[in-house]
Amino acid sequence: MPDPYGQHPLLTAAMCEGHDAVPPVERERLLRYLEAVVAARRTPVHAAVAFNVVYFGYDLDGDGYGRSPLRLDDFPEVTLGERAPALPVGAMVRITTGADPLYAEIVYKEGAHPEAGAFGDVPAWVSGAPAGAEGPGRPGEDTSPRRRELLVPDPHAFGPGLSPSSAQLNRLRAHQRWINEQGHVVIQACYPSREAARCDDLTAYADYLLTSARAQLLSPFVPVSIGELVGSTEDHRLRAGLLRLLDTVRRVLSSGELLRMWGPYAMPRQALAACWRDKGPLGGDDLRSLAAAVEHAAGPSRRRYGLAAPVTVHTAVGPRLRAFPGAQDLLKGVEYAAAVCRANITLADVVQRDSEQGLFRNGTRVTLDDAFEGGGVWRSHYPGDTEGTGDPLAPAGRGWASTTPTANDPEPVDSPLPDGALLGESELLRSGADEIVCRLPLRLASLIDGCLPLPSLIAEELRTTCGGRPVIRLELDHPGGALDDSEAVQRALAELDDGKGRLTGVVWPHDFFPGMVLELHWPRGGRVMRVVTVRLDRPVRVDDRVIEHCYDPCVLTREDAPGSGRGGDTSVGLRPGPLVMRTVRRCGLLTPDGHALLDRSWLPFAVYGRWPPRTHSAELEAAVAQLLSGRLLETAVGSRDANGRPHFPARSGERPIPLIRYRPAVTRVIRPWGGTGPTAERMRGVQYVPGHLRRLLPGCSPSEAQRAAFLEHCRRLGKADGWELPDGYTFVTQHTRGH
Repeated sequence: MPDPYGQHPLLTAAMCEGHDAVPPVERERLLRYLEAVVAARRTPVHAAVAFNVVYFGYDLDGDGYGRSPLRLDDFPEVTLGERAPALPVGAMVRITTGADPLYAEIVYKEGAHPEAGAFGDVPAWVSGAPAGAEGPGRPGEDTSPRRRELLVPDPHAFGPGLSPSSAQLNRLRAHQRWINEQGHVVIQACYPSREAARCDDLTAYADYLLTSARAQLLSPFVPVSIGELVGSTEDHRLRAGLLRLLDTVRRVLSSGELLRMWGPYAMPRQALAACWRDKGPLGGDDLRSLAAAVEHAAGPSRRRYGLAAPVTVHTAVGPRLRAFPGAQDLLKGVEYAAAVCRANITLADVVQRDSEQGLFRNGTRVTLDDAFEGGGVWRSHYPGDTEGTGDPLAPAGRGWASTTPTANDPEPVDSPLPDGALLGESELLRSGADEIVCRLPLRLASLIDGCLPLPSLIAEELRTTCGGRPVIRLELDHPGGALDDSEAVQRALAELDDGKGRLTGVVWPHDFFPGMVLELHWPRGGRVMRVVTVRLDRPVRVDDRVIEHCYDPCVLTREDAPGSGRGGDTSVGLRPGPLVMRTVRRCGLLTPDGHALLDRSWLPFAVYGRWPPRTHSAELEAAVAQLLSGRLLETAVGSRDANGRPHFPARSGERPIPLIRYRPAVTRVIRPWGGTGPTAERMRGVQYVPGHLRRLLPGCSPSEAQRAAFLEHCRRLGKADGWELPDGYTFVTQHTRGH
């Protein structure tokens, strides 16, 4: 069985590049361990918890994290009913009690709104409401909102040495001073901003690890440190690598054939099947009863003259489960999380199997409306055929939206790029008697539309020699990239009648991106064109994108912003943070090296095309503060001239203005095989193994060289002298394998 402290590390540098960059053998090794963890624990395993078990070293022999390097005194303290900073799933906590603290891992959480009824009935406005909402259509004015949340701790995660006995747990539950009678903790969770309250689970956990739990994250005693995996302890490198690593773990977890997923939670299929066969409380009969109740909750009522009145009912899964006879004892501790996930999976299966995008034969449409509140709020609406279709399992928040006035609620605008016509101009490289060669960057519109604009010189000659709509043989030459046969040679239609000229019907390879520099070769008079990409001497990472070919930094900044991709180019649905980043990159003053600078005071207007309500401006400002603290944006000072045009650097005699600047984070991609060329290609099979801890066999001890290597490892992580290898472990220095 794979082991985090075993011979082969379960986390590798490739996983910090993204799931698709991970060799299959590494994904399979990680999956086998995660499947064993899910089978061993009595609770659904959230993707953040899956990261914990492999990063901090969860022992499957019964010790859990008991043999891990976690420092218990670093855990945040939580108390039932009190205000506390919001904690993500995965956080390790100390629950205060009258005696020794209760050490636990938060394995599940949900909204615990006080207006949820005993039978799961929820007022419409609660379903999908933002944190801090005060009532129907009233989102609240506080820029640091609070929300009542239920946390499910696992007090047995740290092994028998730190686990309370059954008698101790029962006493704590009976007192209801530190945990409630179900063994859960309900707190008033305080968020630093509205943006933070809207973060997805893994982003929230990454932020938590990089701030509150930073010492825990950068401990030299973990099997392999994130600092070793990304090759740096700089904040922006750590954050980018950590987010990709968390996403890789999530995707590996969701790929297991032995597991079922509910959102980010994994459960064994075998346990689900056993539950559905069970005839007792919360077994198969009760789950089928729940599904039927949700399906018929909005059964039509009749008004005078036989007219059916529209009915909408919102049902929260958690409170509804508590209403089943005999269920209370089965919803204590981590079993509550398991029951909620099983119920939601059952409802999802029924919706997918027995309805048409949520529309049942009785005319009721059932959809998931809020995945967080009350363990999941399901919306039943009759008549369902009056509503638009969509994914019934994508939380839509229609309950809250139905109470929110929209007349004064502005939507972000997507203004044309201020320099769109100037970006990506073609450059003539060579014009000889036999061939014309031009260079131009690939634009986002070309990727979306499957086309290639032709330089005017080529378009005019091609029209003269071949007519207005000739079919062209297009050949792609992409050194270092993989091309399908259908991509390497294509038939494209040249449209030359509009005075501009372009090739249509082009299939761009998946790794082509906005800003990639293309060289266009056209033999004069022919019907063949060749597009060539130019490989960099060394690959670089620009923000989250690894680039191995020449690119135009200005086009990359403008057209590779959040919300931009092959599927479209829109700000719709973006949270404030990505929305701010998109606006700065698209609307800011652009420098030749791809920096973008925007007047901070004009940001709300740039986002919405008009001055938005104060709450929207406050959300944007909070997002700016968060981006600045994460070093994703910087501050600068520019000036504005008498005509209102901004300038950077600031000009003498002009009014100074505060700017926020996007600076592309460009770093070299370090690979064990070095640069390019034939030698590098031969080394592609070499696996880079970062420095890591490994458990020794009984009776063995590390050499002095390995002790010294561990001290150097600690220094790279920013730790002071004095750290020693823990007993029973050695340190394996970074090396390559496979040559």
